[in-house]
Amino acid sequence: MDLNKNNVKKILGIITFTLILMAVLLNFSAVGNYLMFLWGIVLPFVVGGAIAFILNIPMSAIEKQFQKIQIKTKRGEKIRNRVVRPVSMVLAILLVFLIIGIVIGVVVPQLGQTINSIGESMTKSLPKIQIWLEQTFQDQEEIVKYIKNLDFDWKNWLNTIKDFAWNGAGSVLSYTMSATMMVVNGVMSFFIAFIFALYILSQKENLGRQSRKLITAVFSQKIVEKILSVCSLSYKTFSRFITGQCLEAMILGAMFFVTMSIFRLPYALLVGVLIAFTALIPIVGAFIGCFVGALLILMVNPMQAVFFVILFLILQQVEGNLVYPHVVGNSVGLPSIWVLFAVTVGGKLMGVMGMLVFIPLFSVLYALLREWINYRIFVKKA
Repeated sequence: MDLNKNNVKKILGIITFTLILMAVLLNFSAVGNYLMFLWGIVLPFVVGGAIAFILNIPMSAIEKQFQKIQIKTKRGEKIRNRVVRPVSMVLAILLVFLIIGIVIGVVVPQLGQTINSIGESMTKSLPKIQIWLEQTFQDQEEIVKYIKNLDFDWKNWLNTIKDFAWNGAGSVLSYTMSATMMVVNGVMSFFIAFIFALYILSQKENLGRQSRKLITAVFSQKIVEKILSVCSLSYKTFSRFITGQCLEAMILGAMFFVTMSIFRLPYALLVGVLIAFTALIPIVGAFIGCFVGALLILMVNPMQAVFFVILFLILQQVEGNLVYPHVVGNSVGLPSIWVLFAVTVGGKLMGVMGMLVFIPLFSVLYALLREWINYRIFVKKA
């Protein structure tokens, strides 16, 4: 091989890359700690970008409605153009907080009442269970003796817990302080992320223009066009997925509320809101709502709980075959098998957030891979 200038650069590049890779592998623990430290610094800004992306969807829709208002004077148009962004931003934030407030206001009180009713029903049922166990194991003296000595005094248990909390205050003080610091740090990080999201929303056009200038200065025109194309595809896919997923969750929750009200099942509003909220998690979310709903109804009437599970399976078929393909499926353009794969991988790596992010992410990768394959086939045929 000729040792010309280009070949020397390639050899030096390979050597440098190899040395860096060896240094990283030999100091993997230290590098991992350093990366975690950097991730902790940038995490609020990543969360802020995600918040801005979500808020931008309703904000853009509200802005379009304001732009449709006909104003005859130029001064009026200037005033509208000046106030439309902050007004749309405030309305979008209020809309999100209103939805969260409705969910919390409906779910939390009902769950509190249900927990109290479960405690009361257990207090009444446990003595009966104890008698049944004594009759069942009447031939086993040791077991019967043990069952009779069991004490299900709930008040005594609560007093024991209170005594432990009081006497063990010194031992748990350090844990309480560390937990408090974690909460404070979490609140501060969310506050920084929220402020950062507001800056992004208020200056998104300027940020977009500056980003385009930066990549234009660094890369060639062909690469710039490819980057902009991928960014545009990603934005459309993610925004359509979020919009479709929210709409699908609302439809599913409304279906449960209406059908449960028709059949006079208990907790219709609570279960409807709960399933709508958990249905935001693709594939598995609605089943979480079904489990909680069935458990709540079971405390009231076991037969109604069985009927609720049957109703859930029927509505899931309707939603999966009619609603989801038209509302969400077409928005991401990802086959069902890859949706399941994306949810599984995302859930393993990032939990619930990964389930939400990896479906549109895989959709973008799927579209890019399909485009590359079609291009390669076209080149070979030509």
